[in-house]
Amino acid sequence: MMLTREVLPQMAAEPRRGWPVRNDHCFQRIVLDTVCSGVWYNHVQRPAYKHLTQDQAQRAVALCDDIVTGRADLHALNRQSLAWRGKLQIRA
Repeated sequence: MMLTREVLPQMAAEPRRGWPVRNDHCFQRIVLDTVCSGVWYNHVQRPAYKHLTQDQAQRAVALCDDIVTGRADLHALNRQSLAWRGKLQIRA
């Protein structure tokens, strides 16, 4: 929770990063969708932080760490999350 609520949004506020999202709920969506390989609330009961398995929670933290260090492509993760949700905008 601290990573998606505080750390990542603070990092996203730095213009040089050019991240596609800035808000905590967007980071939570991306991380949870990635961990669940689809729209998270189709796989995990709400609120997610209370219902994640140990493995899912560990993978979520690892993914946040990968985003922080630049090992994960936040743009690609966001696009995949939006695609799972049917909200990916195709540019002509």
